[in-house]
Amino acid sequence: MKSKELKRIFIHKETELDDPNINLNVNDVLDFYSGQYPELTNASVEGPEIKEDKIVYKFQSNIGTKG
Repeated sequence: MKSKELKRIFIHKETELDDPNINLNVNDVLDFYSGQYPELTNASVEGPEIKEDKIVYKFQSNIGTKG
């Protein structure tokens, strides 16, 4: 049996974002991309989900929601 390292992918508004650094945890990646996408400052993370040999996380913006 072979093992294979899965690539992490981050999705924001249908845009696929690459993993900036494999050593960062998911929240650190969210912080990294919040400089480029300010709406991610208050976003939450969904996932992970395994799809086609990739680990997929989705960034969900909480702007405009109450509660």
